[in-house]
Amino acid sequence: MRDENNIVSSVTVPLLFLGLIWIIHIIHPFIDVDWATYGILPRQLNGIKGILFSPLIHGNYKHLISNSVPLLLLGTATYYFYPRVATKVIVLIYLLGGLLVWLFAWKEGTYHIGASGLVYGFACFIFVSGILRRDTKSLGIALIVAFLYGSLVWGVFPGAKGISWESHLYGAVVGGILAFVYKNVDRLRYDWQDEDDDDQYINTPLGF
Repeated sequence: MRDENNIVSSVTVPLLFLGLIWIIHIIHPFIDVDWATYGILPRQLNGIKGILFSPLIHGNYKHLISNSVPLLLLGTATYYFYPRVATKVIVLIYLLGGLLVWLFAWKEGTYHIGASGLVYGFACFIFVSGILRRDTKSLGIALIVAFLYGSLVWGVFPGAKGISWESHLYGAVVGGILAFVYKNVDRLRYDWQDEDDDDQYINTPLGF
């Protein structure tokens, strides 16, 4: 029952976020607003609002669906395996990844939209966390992510037209940094370990 409760609580936030972006996409044709202008416009003051809104906006259903499945799986995995830091990690990937795109995206005058930066951030956080923690379960999770989403690595390089590779790159960078920052938090506990052993993993370098 405890494990079932953990799964339910872990999937709640990813499902709510998915519900929000799907609702926005469904209703946007009926609202006379140029939704693309709510994306990130690099180094332009009127484009900074995209840090908050760009992950909620998708160009078409193919774009939305391609992000939805990995967002659900990786978001749930982040909450399930790293519950103490999951919310902080997700918020920081969301905001810092967007900020880096606004500051350093290669091409000016182009709006960046979509939640793929979050996908890359979650994938990188989980993978790097598994490598840094060096325990069997964490490494197993890292290998699963590498197997399912290893091809994502090509998305951080300039390539296909219309793809925000900068969002992918900076999302992954932030996810990897956070994996290092929180490497001693939420270490996976085995059944033979005492519950009290978890207390030694609360403190973090940033005090979060």
